[in-house]
Amino acid sequence: MEKITFCIPSKSNLRYLKTCIPSIRKNAYRDDHEIIVFVDQDEDGTVKWLDEVKDQYNIQYYVNPKLGEELFGIGMAYDFCVAKSNTDIFMIFHADMMLGKHADLKAYNHLKEKTVVCSTRVEPPLHPNAGEKILLDFGMWPEEFKEEEFDKYVESQLEETKTTEGIFAPWMMYKKEFTEILGGHDPKMHSCREDSDIFNRMLLAEFNFIQPWNSLVYHLTGRGAGSFGGDEKRHEQWKKDMDKSTLEFIRKWGTGVKHTPLMKPIVTPVYKRSYILKNPTPQIEQAVEPWFNGGDGIIVEIDGNTFTNEDYIYIQQLSDILAESIFLEEDMGAKFEVGNLKLTVNNIETIEKDFIKWKNTPIKQN
Repeated sequence: MEKITFCIPSKSNLRYLKTCIPSIRKNAYRDDHEIIVFVDQDEDGTVKWLDEVKDQYNIQYYVNPKLGEELFGIGMAYDFCVAKSNTDIFMIFHADMMLGKHADLKAYNHLKEKTVVCSTRVEPPLHPNAGEKILLDFGMWPEEFKEEEFDKYVESQLEETKTTEGIFAPWMMYKKEFTEILGGHDPKMHSCREDSDIFNRMLLAEFNFIQPWNSLVYHLTGRGAGSFGGDEKRHEQWKKDMDKSTLEFIRKWGTGVKHTPLMKPIVTPVYKRSYILKNPTPQIEQAVEPWFNGGDGIIVEIDGNTFTNEDYIYIQQLSDILAESIFLEEDMGAKFEVGNLKLTVNNIETIEKDFIKWKNTPIKQN
């Protein structure tokens, strides 16, 4: 297989990197892959440790120039690593993942142009499984990692031929396609939702998604990012970051994150739409604002005196409602009612394909 680059952001993730990086060197098919770590935060001695082991594990690491003052965010950290890579292929990798034997090769065997390949996650049984991952307990924390048991399980799965259509980290693709077609991650999704955003854009750019079930990683289910509630301090910051990034995702895409049970993205048409709020309250204004992008294609009139929870659900589902409706040319400019909402349909032009290569939203937001 060709040499690839593992791209690993770190936000005070020393305890995870100490297990993650050795797993790559031990289990990768090639022992000379590049490993690039971007240190976005260091409250645990990450830089000191990386400097001590950089020759042992053949690591390149870079430190946020504003360390301790301002975060790059995970998307920009990934992009930095990709830009610094010297290979044609890279793999996005989380600090709280351990590579299974030959997972790099098993993923690479499916890689071709306009294709993104993701390994299959093996996780402790903490979260529901819709069939997109394997729930087995090989440890809840890196210090408890049952390495020998995991290795034996991976060995038993190396001849598995099953593939599914979905995308989640770790994922592999060609650097040139990432740079020229997608342009990197959207920095508005600063610390969360950056993956869902770029997966939507991959789908719109007609990339194929392949998940081979003999390319395995053990994933500690969000320990590094903080989505696991067992790390209270990290989890509280993650919730704030997630709330902020989710609002940015909604402003851009007009919906929440949508995907099949096997993690293939679902992208709803993005309409240019604005709202007019009569008899406003701060609560209603805050609730409805993210669902509109300032466009003039669809105008929604909302009356705060009659606004209900059902109307709010209609706003959240507006893209689906519009997509399922049939509008004729003579309907343009006509008014329609959905619940207590009054819609004026000026045009049904959609703009989701404008998002494929990262740039600012092409219409002004409220």
